[in-house]
Amino acid sequence: MEITLVRLTEDDREQFILDNQEAFNYGALEEFGQRDDHFEEDGEIISRETIEHSIDSGDAYRILCGAQKVGGVVIKVEGEKGELELLFVSPKAHSKGIGYAAWCAIEKMHPEVTVWETVTPYFEKRNIHFYVNRCGFHIVEFFNRHHSDPNDPDAGKQSDESFSEEMFRFEKRMKD
Repeated sequence: MEITLVRLTEDDREQFILDNQEAFNYGALEEFGQRDDHFEEDGEIISRETIEHSIDSGDAYRILCGAQKVGGVVIKVEGEKGELELLFVSPKAHSKGIGYAAWCAIEKMHPEVTVWETVTPYFEKRNIHFYVNRCGFHIVEFFNRHHSDPNDPDAGKQSDESFSEEMFRFEKRMKD
């Protein structure tokens, strides 16, 4: 299985957004079923605005398996600090090592990064397992209604039930 990362093109932007939303919705529906109330906007776990902001402020890539689009990733790198903004794999391609291969490719692309950071919703057990057990991240913070994310301009504005306030923050410190 050959996994490559290809910079996102403008003509693929809309499909990238839709594919991202499908992947995030799948995780929520798998966890909560149809009773889910964790959506940012009309039936979407992650809003179009959130994805567009990530794409516009970072470096977006399509994850390809051969010639097939199977996911996407958005990263930000500033010097020795890297931020994994988004990483998604199509639900049809889960459990095939695609996400891990994509993560390894990101690390190889940016050997200058000494600390990577990412966040994921508290309910995304697959993501938590992936980041901690596969990729070597550590949970370093839990954002919730009593401890909001200082980098989230909307933190504290959501209701007590809002998932967006309940996120784990992860770090991966690269070894010398």
